Order: sequence, then C-alpha cells, then structure tokens
Amino acid sequence: MDRPDWTSGTDPSQASVARIYDYLLGGAHNFSADRDVARTVEAIEPQARAIAAANRAFLTRATRFLAAEAGVRQFLDIGSGIPTQGNVHEIVHETAPDARVVYVDHDPVAVAHSTSLLADAPNAAVVQADLTEPAGILGHPTTRAMIDFDRPVALLLVAVLHFVPDEGDPRAILAELTAPLAPGSHLVISHGTHEPRTGEAVTEVYRRAVSQGSRATLRDAEEIMGFFDGFDLLEPGLVRGPLWRPDSPGDVPADPSRFWFLAGLSRKA
Repeated sequence: MDRPDWTSGTDPSQASVARIYDYLLGGAHNFSADRDVARTVEAIEPQARAIAAANRAFLTRATRFLAAEAGVRQFLDIGSGIPTQGNVHEIVHETAPDARVVYVDHDPVAVAHSTSLLADAPNAAVVQADLTEPAGILGHPTTRAMIDFDRPVALLLVAVLHFVPDEGDPRAILAELTAPLAPGSHLVISHGTHEPRTGEAVTEVYRRAVSQGSRATLRDAEEIMGFFDGFDLLEPGLVRGPLWRPDSPGDVPADPSRFWFLAGLSRKA
C-alpha cells in the first residue's frame, strides 16, 4: 500500500493545534510555524511539555482501564491528533486484539500519518472529519463499518473540547455524539481549565496564531462537569489530570494544580 505524503494538502505557514501538540510531545511531524507557536507557549508556560505529556499519560491510563477492566471493545477517538508512541489502538490491542478503534481528526497531517500507521492494522481506521459536525463523524462510512452502536463504545474527547468556543455550543455537540451510544458506553474527557498565572496568556497565543476554528476556551470545573450530563463519573471524579488513577504515588507531581487541565471518565447507565 502506498504511504501518503504527510505534508500533502497542508499550508506550512499556518500553525495547527495537532502539530503544536506533536512538537510539545517531542514529535517530528510539524512545521516551523508550529514550532514558533509552541516555543512562545513554552516561554509563557515553562511546563507546557510536561502538561502535554501528562495529558497523553491520562489518555493511556484511561484507555488501559476501558479495555482491561471495563471490557470495552469499541473506541471512537475524536481529535486524536498526530500518532505518537502509545496510541489508543496499541494500548487496546494489548488486551483485546479484536477491539476496534476509529480515530477522527480534521488536520490533514494527522490523518495522513494515521493512515500510514494503520495500513497494517485491520481493526483500526482513521476518518477525516470535524468535531463540530457530529453527523459527519457518526454517519461516515468508515465509522458505520467499524462501530456497532448497539454495543458499548468508548468516546474519547481528550484535549479537544476546549477548542470549541461557547458560541459553537459544545454541549449540543456532545449531546449529538452521545445520543446513539448504548448503555455501558463510556465518555472520556480532558479539558483545559483556568490557570491564573499563565492560562489566559497561552490561550491568547492560540487565538492569534492558530486558525479561527482552533481558538482555545478555558472552562471551570462546573462547566466541564456539565459535559458529562447523562453519564455517571467514575472514581476519582473530575480531577487534575495527573491525579486520575496514577500508576504509582511517584507519578503525582508536587503541585498538581500547575497541570491546568481537568480529566474524567464516565459511564452511561
């Protein structure tokens, strides 16, 4: 199978959320414009790389729990970004090789690289679609072929909802995405929250440098809790990312509040 050119269809002068995140995680699929924005973010928030890594670690722990303990065998990862080490399908398939994973992203670099990575993974696929258009995700032929909505699904929305502004009505988007999910499905969310020292300055960088559809909106715990309506939050509830079921006490940073994102995992009764 021909491997797609990951630079195809991209504007290297326009920074992308997915590629900035890739850079912060130590990836190589980014352009100079992305690196410039990321370095500006790091100048404001020296822990930017640690925060990105902690968010990725939360995704790993949540995915492992869903596959190994909750027995979920279908995963829909929206805003999946550019693949890096420890992707959802790799974690899931350690427990259940027959589990199905659909990645969704609107960034062409993320989609091209995911397509290449998944060329030899029959139980995983990628869809190019936008979170703000749920019908295009749920009704996509690949989604319909891979996901049986009569059975439990894990819906992963990790570090993506804060790029939907209030006027984009993220709760309505979530309601449409979760409506077809069967009982026993799970919803996983991590979301940027208010950080008085650096948070607003970082979001302003994104507003100025990244495309209009990627403005960052920080929300407080009450607002983020509202995204779990219709689902029951599992222990330990909505917490700072490093505090969500850490693998060991040593993995918890001295000051978790400096990791300014909240994370939670919930179940549909």
